[in-house]
Amino acid sequence: MPWEVVGFLLVLLQRSWTLQKAELSECFMVNGADYRGLQNRTAPGSTGKPCLYWNQTREHAYNTAKYPNGEWGLGSHNYCRNPDGDVQPWCYISENEEGIYWKYCDIPTCHMPGYVGCFLDSGTPPTLSGSSGTSTKLTVQVCLSFCRKRGYKFAGVEAGYACFCGHEGDIRHSQQVSAVECDQVCFGKSSELCGGDGRIGIYNVSMGACQGNFSDLSGVIYSPQFPDDYEANSNCSWVLYPAGCDSIELSFRIFDVRDPNDHLEVRDGHSNLLLAQFDGRRRPAVPLLFPTDCLSLSFQSDQFLQAQGFAILYRGLKASSVNLRTFPGDGSHLMPTSSDWLNSTWTYSANDSAIGVGAWVMYTATGTFILAIIIVSYHLRKRTCLFVQKKTGNSLVPFSSKGPRNRCQCLGGEAWAVAYRHTRVVICTTRGAPHHRPLHNGSGVAGGDDETSSDCSCLCHSYENLSSTNQSSLKSLISTI
Repeated sequence: MPWEVVGFLLVLLQRSWTLQKAELSECFMVNGADYRGLQNRTAPGSTGKPCLYWNQTREHAYNTAKYPNGEWGLGSHNYCRNPDGDVQPWCYISENEEGIYWKYCDIPTCHMPGYVGCFLDSGTPPTLSGSSGTSTKLTVQVCLSFCRKRGYKFAGVEAGYACFCGHEGDIRHSQQVSAVECDQVCFGKSSELCGGDGRIGIYNVSMGACQGNFSDLSGVIYSPQFPDDYEANSNCSWVLYPAGCDSIELSFRIFDVRDPNDHLEVRDGHSNLLLAQFDGRRRPAVPLLFPTDCLSLSFQSDQFLQAQGFAILYRGLKASSVNLRTFPGDGSHLMPTSSDWLNSTWTYSANDSAIGVGAWVMYTATGTFILAIIIVSYHLRKRTCLFVQKKTGNSLVPFSSKGPRNRCQCLGGEAWAVAYRHTRVVICTTRGAPHHRPLHNGSGVAGGDDETSSDCSCLCHSYENLSSTNQSSLKSLISTI
């Protein structure tokens, strides 16, 4: 089976499984700048205010006239977005009596994996009771690295410049507050948020780690130093082995690698077979399904052109009921990437079960339709007459049969070439009478009779090669022309 067909079938399988996911986060950045969901009210359901369309807000700073190419996810819609790097997605609303013309969007599914949340910090005692420090160059990853090296599980950033470390027991007794209260930009990177005044933003230190082993059924792998840019000369690896699963799905939610020499490899964890490779030129655009229970991921970068990196959502699946083929060879046959398959954008709905049923119905119908086309094509090939009208006048229409090769010339009328049951014959209309002549320098025998009937005036040897039943059927068909 061609690799293109295998890839296409795997894409169909991946779509149906992906659409049946449990509810997943739609954001992989703390402030939801990457949110591309469909919420169009400031709160779920009917409690929130309706958002204005981005192409109808020209009196404000952000609109499709200023950003016509879909920058920041803006477009002819009214979905919540975060075009200015605020603390979370927001949208414009109709002005009320207080003169407010925008509001934050409360989006339950927009929660960055690895970000625990925004917490109140009174300072006595501190929310995270472990090591601490301050820096005028503080970023989220600077604090995470500081706490990770000291063996802590959590790191917290506060007031733009302070870093605190702690364990699970600290968070258990802390008071969580709204995410919008952690609104202070980091002193070391203005595009990131580092807590607030008396508010601490807490992260799991595994986020942005350069190595790790993942055995949970699902999780997220971030590029080294995420959400900061990955460093030059990075060499990182991660192993995925979700317990009790037969296959692993990878969904790239962020992929910002610009240097073609910076590459991410996906290998089978048992055989070390190269399954896929991505870099600044080859970018993943669809979820990938690998028929193995263990994957090894590695990322290398050179000293030039660093970028934010990637966020990969993985999920272990039980695929024992599906006959999946592994890709044989020495790595020359790679798992198809975006350039080999489709350009697709995936969105996850909260109503996954309904979508899952619809997906199976759609693919069952598609498969039935394709099968019907194949069956009909087969029977048409056996039974259908195909007519090709030739030029009028004294034109020569060549044909061949099992007997001598002949040419049949229709004089003064129109000639038709007919393919019937893999036998090609020639027919003249009522205005023309046939004329037969040998093809081989006069030595050949012009086969066939000199029929002058208006329907079948030039059939020659090819007609005689048909069985009596097929001759009768062909004459019946010709009589309708």
